Amino acid sequence: MTMNPPKSFFNIALLKRVFSFVKPYQFIFISNLVLAILLAFFTPIRPYLIQATVNTAIGKHTILPDWVHFFLPTAAFGSAIQLIIGITLFQVVFIMVETVFRFLFTFGMAWLGQQVIRDLRNKVYEKVMHWEMRQFDKTAIGTLTTRTINDIESINDIFSDGLIPIMADFLTIIVTLTTMFFINWELTLICLIPFPIMLVATYFFKESVNKSFIQVRNSVAALNAFVQEHISGMAVVQAFAAEEKEMSKFTKINEGHKVANIKAIFAYSVFFPVVEVVLALSVGLIVWWVADQSLDAGMLVAFILFLNQIFRPLRMIADKFNVLQMGMVAAERVFKVLDNTDVTLNEGILAPKKVEGKIEFKQVQFAYQPPQWVLDNLSFTVEAGTTVALVGHTGSGKTSIISILNRLYPYQSGQIYLDDQPIEQYSLDFLRASVGVVLQDVFLFSGSVYDNITLRNSDITKEQVHTAAKMIDMHDFIMQLPGGYDYEVMERGATLSMGQRQLISFIRALLYNPAILILDEATSSIDTESERLIEKAIDTLIQGRTSIVIAHRLSTIRKADKIIVLDKGQIKEMGSHFELLQLGGFYAALNEMQFKENKTTL
Repeated sequence: MTMNPPKSFFNIALLKRVFSFVKPYQFIFISNLVLAILLAFFTPIRPYLIQATVNTAIGKHTILPDWVHFFLPTAAFGSAIQLIIGITLFQVVFIMVETVFRFLFTFGMAWLGQQVIRDLRNKVYEKVMHWEMRQFDKTAIGTLTTRTINDIESINDIFSDGLIPIMADFLTIIVTLTTMFFINWELTLICLIPFPIMLVATYFFKESVNKSFIQVRNSVAALNAFVQEHISGMAVVQAFAAEEKEMSKFTKINEGHKVANIKAIFAYSVFFPVVEVVLALSVGLIVWWVADQSLDAGMLVAFILFLNQIFRPLRMIADKFNVLQMGMVAAERVFKVLDNTDVTLNEGILAPKKVEGKIEFKQVQFAYQPPQWVLDNLSFTVEAGTTVALVGHTGSGKTSIISILNRLYPYQSGQIYLDDQPIEQYSLDFLRASVGVVLQDVFLFSGSVYDNITLRNSDITKEQVHTAAKMIDMHDFIMQLPGGYDYEVMERGATLSMGQRQLISFIRALLYNPAILILDEATSSIDTESERLIEKAIDTLIQGRTSIVIAHRLSTIRKADKIIVLDKGQIKEMGSHFELLQLGGFYAALNEMQFKENKTTL
């Protein structure tokens, strides 16, 4: 995903929104602002004291400010050497105080940034969890990972290296220059002669690094998306011997990332030497002027230190501006996720103690991309406690019916009822908890078998898990695994077969004891023995429970109370197995075809 830099650096509205997350920590924020101001005024003190020390050492008197006399009464010192020792001890104490303040400022800004990005990351992840499924259909997982991890981490830079540190640096430069003008305005103007070179170099450095940073961010997003997708689909890549082709694609994206970083490195490599040259020119001018004007050595040393204190923040201020701008770009991307309105509304309040399980579709229209209707004016009723099977070719709308029933996708028109109440009136959590689903493509998380069955629900006991597993004769198999229920299944359940993964997901559905049970091709990818285990459990489970079964194998749905035959989102036939066979239509033809296939296989 390509993202151009914002036309205006200070997007005030965006900046205010970022800093709105600071509100719970405003005491720390204000404390850091105070520390930034104090540190800026601390900066010119040490060079001024060193000037006094040098001048005292060579026998030249330097007038110290009144506040220094308060801490260091010069009248108390009888000789120059005693005064030098006194000033030196004062500097040591002052440096220790300044160091503590600087630590508090640095740590405070970093702590504040971490608090903000923690809160922001939680907010983003919470928002993503409530997205409608169509958002995941059109957004690469790698891109979402970049938004949730990398981009939010970049927002931290707004605090640790961004706005407040930049303001502190500018204030330090202003205070230092003001002090220099106060001490000797002519010498200050002389040493600032090379500064236009510095300003020009800073501008070009900022622009160059800014472009490079944007390219780096885009390359990181592309790398994340590519790697995540291809690692997930590595079996397909290897099965079709496409390693070299995919490697060439990765190499191209990776090359772009490298080039963008090298451009940034080149800018740094040019800029920092230029800064050193400008500093050297300024120091040379100071030495020339002081020698020509026969000024004191203390002033020479002090002005060299002043210059270093000016150039130190100038060295990094352009870089900090770019970091801040990248943080703003990242914030803009993250807030686009937060502002996404494609979320499943949870305005329902119905949560009855018991769900009978009657389902009714009335003239339902649904499309992933209207007007390409997947379900076209669909109407049917599933009576409570009955089993209905959905049959049809791939793309006929079977899975879509399930997806809109538990509100994973919004339908465009019509109405769906559960126990004669629109499904939108039910609490979303309650509705989905009432509908148990076993999908064809089973997803298992990294973790133990037990965690995948319970989904880490602490309210579920081991006895309940064991009971559910025994219902489909899976308990003995699980206990034979190394560690039993504590066996680690690895990512996506890679250490288990497809049939075993589906059986575990079936236990998961049984455990929550849903009022409505949906089996979406639950026996399509398992062996005959596993299928028998599931069919045995189904026969017990569906008694008194509303069940919707989607299957290509007609042998698994012959006992259904009603079979609905779908074609292009419309109902073509409806009835029991024997009623549909007598019709001699679509279902009868499909049954005959599968019968011949099975006979040929045998």
